[in-house]
Amino acid sequence: MTVVTGADGADRCWWGSGDTDYELYHDTEWGFPQGDDHRLFEKICLEGFQSGLSWLTILRKRENFREAFAEFNPEVVASYTVADVARLLGDAGIVRHRGKIEATINNAKRAIEVGEERGSLAAYFWSFEPPRGDSPTDIPSITDASTALSKDLKRRGWRFVGPTTAYAFMQAMGLVNDHLEGCYVREQAETAREVFVTTSSL
Repeated sequence: MTVVTGADGADRCWWGSGDTDYELYHDTEWGFPQGDDHRLFEKICLEGFQSGLSWLTILRKRENFREAFAEFNPEVVASYTVADVARLLGDAGIVRHRGKIEATINNAKRAIEVGEERGSLAAYFWSFEPPRGDSPTDIPSITDASTALSKDLKRRGWRFVGPTTAYAFMQAMGLVNDHLEGCYVREQAETAREVFVTTSSL
């Protein structure tokens, strides 16, 4: 895995180059720390929806998902009924998979429980941040930290949260910085993570 020079002359992680949607996501979101509970809940759910699909497919439907799931407000999603499931199964703007839709509603209920126990989803998820290391030359799909997060989420009753899904979530939300050595975004993401840890009240 290497960095690739884009048409704009910028060196990016190989996966984040060549498509404008991917480039914007790579340059401004992926690897930057996130402490907003709704955005954290959104991402763990969307990673579940991505299972078996490309992230680009989910990314291009993200606004539709946000509309369908009330901006991923757990309090609202947790109240969804059988009628809402039927409505969502008829929504061509999202991934119409009954298991994943029902898992999102279930996970909203579990997210509320975690928030009540730990004070916030952010405090819970960031407790799984692994020790910081050197710039990666490779990007793993699973780690000890993601395995631990997945195991704990499943213990709490969450669904579609396997260790690969958990690690993709950790990468995207800045719990790790997997921008490759030579990627121009790596230093920006790392600086943002340092500021986040210094100023966060998690």
